[in-house]
Amino acid sequence: MAIGCRIRRDFERPDPKLVEAFRGLPVANIDDCMGRIASVDAGLKNLNKSPLLGVAFTVRCPEGDNLMFHKALDLAKPGDVLVIAAGGSLSRALCGEIMSTYAKSRGIVGFVVDGCVRDKDELSAYTDFPVYARGVVPNGPYKNGPGEINFPVAVGGQVICPGDILVGDGDSLLVVKPHEAEALAAEAWAVHKKEEGQIAGILSGKGFPRPFVDATLEQLGVEYVD
Repeated sequence: MAIGCRIRRDFERPDPKLVEAFRGLPVANIDDCMGRIASVDAGLKNLNKSPLLGVAFTVRCPEGDNLMFHKALDLAKPGDVLVIAAGGSLSRALCGEIMSTYAKSRGIVGFVVDGCVRDKDELSAYTDFPVYARGVVPNGPYKNGPGEINFPVAVGGQVICPGDILVGDGDSLLVVKPHEAEALAAEAWAVHKKEEGQIAGILSGKGFPRPFVDATLEQLGVEYVD
């Protein structure tokens, strides 16, 4: 077996109904139901306002090299999100408008690049293709390899495996394991509905009751000074 240069052509994907269960759910609501530790770090940001929802197709690249990224474009299936683990390097862009256009033509639904991209103006104008990245730089990539496709990767402090469900919005993106998806989606929708009720109450003049605040302060023995 070649170490550091291997490709798994395919993997088991979750039922599309499990993926769709998260459509429209704010990432913050999901994260609240996952111990508040499920999102990638704040360094990865979406270049546009397109929400992210799809199945992780993982790629590991050397810093500044996109050979395996190119191969992944030809192997991924509709509904996949290409997750590019490139060590967070900010020296070279791993993709831009051309690769994104090709990905969209094949039904790929987004990029998560732990590194840089280019063609920011074009990518920022997309309304149907999210691109998360650490930065933007015009320097182009090498194409020498090696790399890996469809093995677990570490991106933004999270371990992402092929077949994981990825959900993202303007806050961040997070990783959902398929075997946890059904129960998690139900819990997160309940939280979302509760928060909608809280906002409605504030707007109607009912205020924002939070009894835990005073209860915790009393437990701490707070001293009020006038």
